[in-house]
Amino acid sequence: MAVIISAEKVNKYFDTLHVLKDISIDIHEGEVVCVIGPSGSGKSTFLRCINQLESTSSGVIRINDEIIGFRQQGNKLHPLKDKQIAKQRSKVGMVFQRFNLFPHKTVLENIIEGPVYVQKRPAAELKKEAMELLKKVGLAEKANSYPNELSGGQQQRVAIARTLAMRPQAILFDEPTSALDPELVGDVLAVMKELAQSGMTMIVVTHEIGFCREVADKVLFMESGAIVASDTPDNMLINPKHPRVREFISAVL
Repeated sequence: MAVIISAEKVNKYFDTLHVLKDISIDIHEGEVVCVIGPSGSGKSTFLRCINQLESTSSGVIRINDEIIGFRQQGNKLHPLKDKQIAKQRSKVGMVFQRFNLFPHKTVLENIIEGPVYVQKRPAAELKKEAMELLKKVGLAEKANSYPNELSGGQQQRVAIARTLAMRPQAILFDEPTSALDPELVGDVLAVMKELAQSGMTMIVVTHEIGFCREVADKVLFMESGAIVASDTPDNMLINPKHPRVREFISAVL
């Protein structure tokens, strides 16, 4: 299968703090990769670098073999302008811990906002597509509701529908259930499982070990800014060989 996202020796510094250390990984088309590890290990920063919400300090990230955030001239990388980065960013969706919905817009308006203004697609066509996406996440009856009329789990499902409306080649999930009440987590995970089964390329930062075991093709363990281990869900989560992974899994289960 084709490589959709590729990171090669990616480093990220915040002043003198070395947050990502030589991250190298290939994510193939249709692959679901779960990223686990302790807080502060660089998991979310890695996603933000893929989506160019943070620029890398060194190394390169490619989406479909196109360098993200920079253009290469000889051996040098030159930062792209914001407009060029925004165009690249539309190829990869991102679902955050917090839902980031526009409070003054209805659910339907939230979903069509990006495709209308970023991709210049006609609103009439998008409304029909948005309704299909709302059916997909089980919220068709909420099209004309406002975010403050929804539960956290419903808002997160709207956020997933909004991301899908951009027709991304891959979706990044940054702990999408961590801000939810426990009884609301299942509905969001069910939507994510359906996406995974449909063949969507996904990178999921999560503490939901059961979800990883059920859905992931590969599990990465990050600590102190580095990928410490990478393996199948069974080898990482049921019978981990790496002592630090074993310690982590025993603590979170």
